[in-house]
Amino acid sequence: MVQEIIIFIFFALASVYVLRIGYKSFFSKDTGCAKGCGGACSTIDLNKIQKEIEARQGKMAR
Repeated sequence: MVQEIIIFIFFALASVYVLRIGYKSFFSKDTGCAKGCGGACSTIDLNKIQKEIEARQGKMAR
């Protein structure tokens, strides 16, 4: 009986921990990514991407 209570407590704590992580990942007030990099991955520089594409196409044409 005591073993079952201990197992239930561990299961409940693990469930709370997993739910907390899921809640923080979906409802975080930070705009950054889950890695905590400060939001650097959320900024997209389309001009830089266009320049890289054009540079690669120029190399392939040669």
